Amino acid sequence: MKSDRYGRLSRLALIAMLPLAAAGAAAAQEGANGTSFMDDFDKLDTRVWFVSDGWNNGPHQNCTWSKKQVKIANGILELTFQDRKEGERNFVCGEIQTRKRFGYGTYEARIKTADGSGLNSAFFTYIGPADKKPHDEIDFEVLGKNTAKVQINQYVSAKGGNEYLADVPGGANQGFNDYAFVWEKDRLRYYVNGELVHEVTDPAKIPVNAQKIFFSLWGTDKLSDWMGTFSYKEPTKLQVDRVAFTAAGDECQFAESVACRPELSGN
Repeated sequence: MKSDRYGRLSRLALIAMLPLAAAGAAAAQEGANGTSFMDDFDKLDTRVWFVSDGWNNGPHQNCTWSKKQVKIANGILELTFQDRKEGERNFVCGEIQTRKRFGYGTYEARIKTADGSGLNSAFFTYIGPADKKPHDEIDFEVLGKNTAKVQINQYVSAKGGNEYLADVPGGANQGFNDYAFVWEKDRLRYYVNGELVHEVTDPAKIPVNAQKIFFSLWGTDKLSDWMGTFSYKEPTKLQVDRVAFTAAGDECQFAESVACRPELSGN
């Protein structure tokens, strides 16, 4: 055992330090109530997932969230964007979010993104003012204007500007790809298909607040500089085959998980 390597005084010093370390970890992850899980979407468990329905996120969004745009088909979660007037918008789109909040650990999703300039296929974590917390966020976003890339970003107390573009070999909309990030107190690493594509070590750029997990597909006709000129042709889908969260120190949730590979995860 590790403690056998230390003398009695060293052990006492370590024991005295433990409450302080635990208190620091608890403060950084206050409100985290989610535990390790995997969902392969054999069904949509509404005890786990809340489905956005009946509103939009502001004038930048040209679609209304609708529960009708969220369904399970052959073990795949499908979020569909299509032309149907609902509320203030002429298009409808789909989003789900976890009911619980999650902290440090490994977040993974296997997804195939939608087609179309002006659309955003997103796998991300978020917490914000609606939850009486600062805006913290960790993102994977594939913009329909260029599905050869995935945009990585994070927000800390509503401050972003940390965008990074990573390649998605073969195209994010041509097949399923694996996206993962490992969130630690002092480090944040992003992976595409098991390969490390970006690493953040600046503490000022690493979120600290526990967050909910989201999948969303939405469009814009205002943010064209970022997402491209909106061009709708036909209904299109963001498809999710699997999502998993592995809390720091827990066993990995599936065989191909980044958390199963110590050389990648650092666990």
